[in-house]
Amino acid sequence: MQVICSIPDLRKLRASLSGTFGLVPTMGALHEGHLSLVQHARKECDQVGVSIFVNPSQFGANEDLDRYPRNTENDLQVLEPLGVDLVWIPALATVYPPHYQTWVTVDEVARGLEGRRRPGHFRGVATVVAKLFNLFQPDRAYFGQKDAQQVVVVKRMVADLNFPVQVVVCPTVRAPDGLALSSRNSYLNAEERRAATVLHRALTSAAALYGSGERGTNRLCAAMTAVLDTEPLARAEYVSAADPETLEEADRLADGVLLSLAVKIGNVRLIDNILIPSGESHAARH
Repeated sequence: MQVICSIPDLRKLRASLSGTFGLVPTMGALHEGHLSLVQHARKECDQVGVSIFVNPSQFGANEDLDRYPRNTENDLQVLEPLGVDLVWIPALATVYPPHYQTWVTVDEVARGLEGRRRPGHFRGVATVVAKLFNLFQPDRAYFGQKDAQQVVVVKRMVADLNFPVQVVVCPTVRAPDGLALSSRNSYLNAEERRAATVLHRALTSAAALYGSGERGTNRLCAAMTAVLDTEPLARAEYVSAADPETLEEADRLADGVLLSLAVKIGNVRLIDNILIPSGESHAARH
């Protein structure tokens, strides 16, 4: 496993690697969710690269950029046995040099949900992912379903800008009690960690309702809200039942649904979702 920091070194090493190449973009603080992406890439690709970069352009002014967990030494230790060929850990000035002024903006699918509450977030995501695709030239790139809107935004960008990259979406990895793994889970104290299970319980409640035939978004969202209201530490920012591809929140769904929510547990903001694709009208998707 080669660890490099500069763009010339990245391009030189990437040019020396033959066969299919899989990229796993990360912001570090790696957990089993990230590692599952690496394992998927390892099974499907001849070579695997991982980027570790806490991208400031996707954080808002009052968000957690300064305290976002960073543990590069541990990240490298957990990647080593997984057969990763290349890890790129650039400095901020390498990705955004002085006088940087070029940004990638995805419109409609980035406007709602997270985009409505985190202005500029997806501009930062799309820009850094476009740069990573340009630098790594991957055949496949691996993302987790937990960041559902991010997946939709990246897919839209890839289609619109004709990137020769297959976006591979891997299932959300959960703790035994249902909590989706996230680097931000480390912010939770013991009581908040217990309370955080309410996110998955709210989603599964709506998924069960959808599985029984309900297609009204108001009813599905009300089911999630009712469960969240049972947890005193939970404050919902939004609950949503939307079209899985367009993320539009019509009054009534056709077939397929993305159930998603953002909830503050104490001062910790968590997101989660359950995707039920078209043709799968049961509640077993997690």
